[in-house]
Amino acid sequence: MNEELGLIELILGASITVQLVMLLLVLASVTSWYMIVQRMILLRRTDDALLDFEEQFWSGVDLAELYREGNQAVNDGQPPTGIESIFRAGFKEFSRLSQQSDIDADAVLEGARRAMRVATLREGDRLEMHLPFLASVGSTSPYIGLFGTVWGIMHSFRGLANATQATLAAVAPGISEALIATAMGLFAAIPAVLAYNRFAARVDGLINRYDTFVDEFSGILQRQSYAVRSRNRG
Repeated sequence: MNEELGLIELILGASITVQLVMLLLVLASVTSWYMIVQRMILLRRTDDALLDFEEQFWSGVDLAELYREGNQAVNDGQPPTGIESIFRAGFKEFSRLSQQSDIDADAVLEGARRAMRVATLREGDRLEMHLPFLASVGSTSPYIGLFGTVWGIMHSFRGLANATQATLAAVAPGISEALIATAMGLFAAIPAVLAYNRFAARVDGLINRYDTFVDEFSGILQRQSYAVRSRNRG
């Protein structure tokens, strides 16, 4: 308990500049933790949605029926995300182009693939949201804390110059409060770096699975496109 009170006293007794540095680091740490929790929930939900949709997609359900099932959510103002949004973008463009008799099968397929690539890029942007902030916190917080430390030590020795007797006890509080800034910088940076690396790897994994789905779905659409064009020629 005494140590805790001593820490608080050191922080309250620090210079204004060091206190501002500490406040900035606390705000950065709190914000990064909020984003870490938010990203964890989002990525877990995205993983679950991907598994559920793939199970439904490969169950042999009619693709047009699967597309219509998602229309209700769209009408309710809840646009699909994740792999379902990629499927809907590709199937919608495929259906639109297939109705035009003057477009060959390859053009229909390329249009659907283009729509799915755009949807995949949008999903990547959504999943990577806030990751740059975590990277910035992880890379800059130690330097911000170091700035507070250097400023605190400089302020401590400046006060020592005016003292009649130079002792360790005279500079110890100032150095201690300065080192707290370094500790707070590391406290903010380490979780942000670990979370960024973890989330970036998970996002890359999801994007790779989306790309695989686009290739697999494109194969299905290619067979359907050639079948439709063959029936039209017949």
